[in-house]
Amino acid sequence: MAKLRSQRVPPTISPDEAHRLVKIADRATLDFEGNFEELESAVGMLFLGKLVGWRPLLIIHNRRTVAKYSEILGIDYKAEFPEVGPLADKSRGYVYAQALTNFWKAVSGDTSVPNRREISKT
Repeated sequence: MAKLRSQRVPPTISPDEAHRLVKIADRATLDFEGNFEELESAVGMLFLGKLVGWRPLLIIHNRRTVAKYSEILGIDYKAEFPEVGPLADKSRGYVYAQALTNFWKAVSGDTSVPNRREISKT
């Protein structure tokens, strides 16, 4: 059985903001040397981070990975992304972590999140 798609209105960004994000991706691509899979993931984080925010990103990736992708992009992820974006609830891992008493304990691994890898991918 297929899942029903959300009926919510997708968030939008201004043409100027979209252009700024593409310029960040372009600069990162021109300056990048290394494994292109990392660059691809960093650029994906740039666009996804605007929609979900940096807290859900820290559930999807660990802090070192977010820091590495931020370095590739030349950004400060906490300054670039909202703490919690308009589509944060689409990350099951983030929703689950919200139910825990301490979000940061879940992110750091101090509190066990059963099936963390599986639920963070959805």
